[in-house]
Amino acid sequence: MIGTDVEVVHAPEAATRPGRPAWIRLVLLGVALFVALSAVRVITGSDQLTSSGTMGAALGLAVPIGMAALGGLWSERSGVINIGLEGMLILGTWFGAWGAYVTGNPWAGLVAGVVGGMLGALLHALATVTFGVDHIVSGVALTILATGLARYLSVLTYLDVENAGASQSPPIKQGFPRWSLPGADSALGQVEAERWFLVSDLAGLIRGLTTNVSAVTVIAVALVPISYWVLWRTAFGLRLRSCGENPVAAASLGVGVRRLKYAAVIVSGGLAGLGGVFLSMVATSQYQEGQTNGRGYIGLAAMIFGNWRPGGLAAGAGMFGYTDAVQLRGSAVAVHALLLLAAVGLVALAAWQVSRRRYLPAAVSFAVGVAVYAWYATTDSLPGQIVTYTPHITTLLVLSLAAQRLRMPAANGMRYRKGEE
Repeated sequence: MIGTDVEVVHAPEAATRPGRPAWIRLVLLGVALFVALSAVRVITGSDQLTSSGTMGAALGLAVPIGMAALGGLWSERSGVINIGLEGMLILGTWFGAWGAYVTGNPWAGLVAGVVGGMLGALLHALATVTFGVDHIVSGVALTILATGLARYLSVLTYLDVENAGASQSPPIKQGFPRWSLPGADSALGQVEAERWFLVSDLAGLIRGLTTNVSAVTVIAVALVPISYWVLWRTAFGLRLRSCGENPVAAASLGVGVRRLKYAAVIVSGGLAGLGGVFLSMVATSQYQEGQTNGRGYIGLAAMIFGNWRPGGLAAGAGMFGYTDAVQLRGSAVAVHALLLLAAVGLVALAAWQVSRRRYLPAAVSFAVGVAVYAWYATTDSLPGQIVTYTPHITTLLVLSLAAQRLRMPAANGMRYRKGEE
């Protein structure tokens, strides 16, 4: 009875996916983008575009973004907007480093960071679910509170500690284990060095994703399919998603709406806290003030880009992580080469829109693609300011292009009171 009624609520979402399943289209799009990237690498000679170092860095940079995005997915599928992901990341960075410093055990730090993120999420749930505070206001307030709290706790804890202070923790002595696929480094390294079209690029991709991978990265990657299974293949997930679509109807069928919203938001905070642990204990070896650098907001953008689906947000996090890795490792030259890829992508998008008889968007995409190509053809590098903010620029561009096909949960951000109709 419950399952039948809730499925009716989700019929519009299913109706927007005719033809191939969404995951097949996502894989095909990923393959097409990788082939285009390989071609751009050959044309421009920017080997950093597909090197194993860049791919490995992209995976690492995508983890905190992906965990924030996954946390946002859990929260918003229950109907609670979570702008406070940045604050939960901050709490994860501080408590993770503190837990490892106090105990000397990185796994204790991981637990502390996850719990820290969950405590922040509990405040957000209390404000939005129980007291009906506007979700945006609560999320912004939580981020401000987390920033100040991290500073205050650092002063209390580290002011008299060597190599630490109000803005950072002492270095963490023991890190998480790292794993590599046996034989991948040497065998694939030889193929990558040949710089063959597509073959060497694929070798660089596999080598970067399977060499010297942190245990936290493995956990984070595994949480994406686990979240999909829980949210889309279990009764618990079905009820939780019904709270984000029509909480009144769900409550009339006996679903504990407030209880599920609390659970979803707290899980959201734990996932964001895990992303914070990665930043302070894997990406670096200590907590540093400001090290989240807006990744919570970029994670929110990745979730929106992924249309509130685990596979889509993982692709979005990977894309944002990749652009960040290119600007960190390849500097202005490699980022300049991405202009050619962007131009090709915009022209291809225009062709696809023409096939859908969307002539005005097609004309705009084509015009922008030609302009980007002209920029690429008439310059040799990009200004340093543009290179530094490549991930943020990418966020804005992707959201502007994907906005027309997005469908958020119907009751996302709406205040729910028990007994309302």
